[in-house]
Amino acid sequence: MNTGKIIADARDAKGWSQTDLADASGVSRVMIGKYERAEAVPSLDAAKRIADALGVSLDYLVGEGINSKFDKKTLKRLQDIELIEEPKKTVLFDLIDTYIRDAKIRKAQQ
Repeated sequence: MNTGKIIADARDAKGWSQTDLADASGVSRVMIGKYERAEAVPSLDAAKRIADALGVSLDYLVGEGINSKFDKKTLKRLQDIELIEEPKKTVLFDLIDTYIRDAKIRKAQQ
C-alpha cells in the first residue's frame, strides 16, 4: 500500500476532508491531494506533521516497520505496560493471550 492511500484511508477513518487534515497538520490541502494521488511524496517534516495530526506513527504512515500496524494510542499503551509491576503484568499477558487465542479460534472456524 502506498503512503498516499494510507493518508487517505486514515483521513477518511477520522471523517476528515483534505482541508481538515491540512488545517490540523499545517500542510497545504493541495499537497495533501498530491500525496493521496501519488503525484508527490511528502518530505519527512510533512509526513511527521501529517502523522501527528492523524494520531499515527511514521511507520504506520509509510506502511513499514515493526510498528506500522499500530496507531499512537496503541503504541503508548504498549510502552506503558512496562510500568506495571510484574505480578499484574503476568495477569495482563495471560488475559491478552486468552483473547488472542479465542480470536484465532473464531477466525479459523469461519
